[in-house]
Amino acid sequence: MSPVTLLPFIVLIGAMFLMTRSAKKKQQQAASMRNDMQPGSGVRTIGGMYATVKEVNEDTVLLDAGPGVHLMFAKNAIGAVLSDDEYNRIVHGPEATDDELAGDAVVPDDASSLTGTDETAADASRIDLGKKDEADPADEAKPAGTVEAPTADAAPEAGTEAKKTDGESDAK
Repeated sequence: MSPVTLLPFIVLIGAMFLMTRSAKKKQQQAASMRNDMQPGSGVRTIGGMYATVKEVNEDTVLLDAGPGVHLMFAKNAIGAVLSDDEYNRIVHGPEATDDELAGDAVVPDDASSLTGTDETAADASRIDLGKKDEADPADEAKPAGTVEAPTADAAPEAGTEAKKTDGESDAK
């Protein structure tokens, strides 16, 4: 065989080797990260739950998810071990700086001061959504001689049987 015919096979084998090597490297990093966990460190599970490591066993980890909530997880379920700063930022939120706390912010007592509108102007612009006793303008717009289809509430004419709709039956 000539080297030209073997070249595609060599390239495929080399690509497969490089892909498996990078996957193995990632698996080894994840395993060392899980083995380096210490009680008190913050973690994120593969399901997205944040908790603090309470106890590390051979194959399992006991997590403290909140006051009085202790959960047992497999070590493989730990997605990431977080630094203390990152864990506190995610769980407790960003800390307010002294500049934000020292501002002259005025907190209103009620929501009406936030809108900035006058109550009398708001009352005048309200729309009445109630029913009106007047004739329907759509009825007046119909040309003379048009016949409406009977509604479901209308009684059938004598000698004809009413059509049944969904949910109705002959049982009495």
